[in-house]
Amino acid sequence: MIEIVVAVLAAVGAGWLLRRKHLARTAAGPVPGIPGMARRPAGEGRWRPGRVYADEGAARWVPQRGEPVPLPGARATEVRAPSVKEGMSINPGSRIVTCAYEGGGSIEIAVMALDLRELLAAIVQGPGKDS
Repeated sequence: MIEIVVAVLAAVGAGWLLRRKHLARTAAGPVPGIPGMARRPAGEGRWRPGRVYADEGAARWVPQRGEPVPLPGARATEVRAPSVKEGMSINPGSRIVTCAYEGGGSIEIAVMALDLRELLAAIVQGPGKDS
C-alpha cells in the first residue's frame, strides 16, 4: 500500500514539473531559425545539428557546438530525400538541400519537409536538378 502511495506521489510530482517546464517554454515564444542538420563539405563528414538563420541579409549555419558558418551567396543546387544510410543518421522523413556558396564551398542541410519551403526562401535557388 505504501509503495502505491509513493508511486502516485512521484507521478504527480513528475507531471507537475513537466507541466511547469512546458509552460515556461511556451511563454518564451518560438525559437528563431530553421532547425536541421548539416555536413560540410557536401557528401563528406558527419551530420551536425544546428539552425539556419537568414536574418541580416545573409544566410548562416549555426551548429549547436562550434563557430557559425557564413554562407555568402548561397545557392540551393539540389533537393533530395535521404538515402537509407543517411536515414540512419538523420530523420528519414527529412529533405536534403545541397548548397554551393562563394569561394567554391558546399554544404548539405537536412530539414524536415515542412521547413523546406522556408529554407529555400532563405537560400536562393540556383540551377540544379530540382529547380
